[in-house]
Amino acid sequence: MDATDLSLQLAAIVSTALGPVEVDALTRLTAGASRETWSFEAVAADGSRTPLILQRDRGGAARSGPSFEVEDRLLAAAARAGVPIPEVVVDAAGCAELGDARVTRRVEGESLGPRIVRNDEFAHARTLLPAQMGAALAAIHSIPPDQADGLVLGDPVEQLRVGLDLLEVVLPAFELALRWLDEHRPPADEPAVVHGDFRVGNLLVDPDDGLRAVLDWELAHLGDPIEDLGWLCVRAWRFGGAGVVGGIGDLDELLAAYRDASGGDVSEEHARWWIVAGTLRWGMICAVQANRHLSGAVPSVELAAIGRRQAENEHDLLDLLDVPAFPEDASLPVVDHGRPTAAELLAAVRDHLTDRVSPKLGRGDSFTLRVATNALAMVERELAASVAAAPPPEVDDAALAARIRSGDELTSSDLAQVRAAATARLAVANPKWL
Repeated sequence: MDATDLSLQLAAIVSTALGPVEVDALTRLTAGASRETWSFEAVAADGSRTPLILQRDRGGAARSGPSFEVEDRLLAAAARAGVPIPEVVVDAAGCAELGDARVTRRVEGESLGPRIVRNDEFAHARTLLPAQMGAALAAIHSIPPDQADGLVLGDPVEQLRVGLDLLEVVLPAFELALRWLDEHRPPADEPAVVHGDFRVGNLLVDPDDGLRAVLDWELAHLGDPIEDLGWLCVRAWRFGGAGVVGGIGDLDELLAAYRDASGGDVSEEHARWWIVAGTLRWGMICAVQANRHLSGAVPSVELAAIGRRQAENEHDLLDLLDVPAFPEDASLPVVDHGRPTAAELLAAVRDHLTDRVSPKLGRGDSFTLRVATNALAMVERELAASVAAAPPPEVDDAALAARIRSGDELTSSDLAQVRAAATARLAVANPKWL
């Protein structure tokens, strides 16, 4: 539906909770890969304004987390446990005509990770956040599972293995991580409520007060609570910061805050297991997002580019597993760079410029852009024509991955091949990550 229709429907829905209102300043935000997020204001007859947020499913992907109805129960339980969350104004049942959706009050604060981690404005907040995040996680994990009925429990290693197989991701570095995770499983405790996506970027932060709200509960489930601590420490969520914890703090500080708030104990080894699992999980999510573009479900140059970020995860996993680095003076091998291919990436950029950018330009700029997209199309066709003449990869990823999966003993030469292939892919996908 267009923005006018959405405004009318939102006004009717919000009026059931706040009394008669009109909707103003409806703006779609860029946040969220699987859900739409809209900011708007509910304007009452006396002119008073209530800032609100609408979230609803974008579609184009199978649901991997709880429904909005289950989330509503979880958010109510989280509020009772003292977790800072945005207040729910209209729950999923009240938003049924919009599909899977929810309206909450808008909490002021910054959610963009790079700003929180790097900007001087948040220097004081960064001193508060490790302890605040540890306390918030302890509160989440204190929620009785029966108060969030509908959350699912699963085996994390098997879920990763099955997910990668379904996506046809065949990478030796990922297989090494799966083997290591299987061989080093931490002791199993009673399952707890796990947020599933607790990280810088899903938190609202105030420059003076630090943590204001925990957002994005769409991956919540039951499991090992330390999963949330490990996910927070995955390198992708550090945004260039030096701290292991979200780019802003040390692991010791986070674990100490968590112990103080929860009354329990957690070892660095336990957290490290979940950092490895989280890094592999992010690699799988990169493949999921790319597949949404490649399947045609959600055409998006952003989702296409995310697919190539699997190379970052290969590199990080090999570092975490202490596989020797690739020699700086050695030649990189010819490898399969996976999907999206170079031609598919060019096509995604061309379509984005043609369909999304061009309509917003004036006549002169639009003509120049058409020339540029024609040039991209030429390069795309040349790449497609040169594939048959390209040399075969020097590293057989499929064969090496199969050996790792089968449990074969690996030599130092095998590990060197895994590292060489991962480095070659990353040198193309994002050399700064090295």
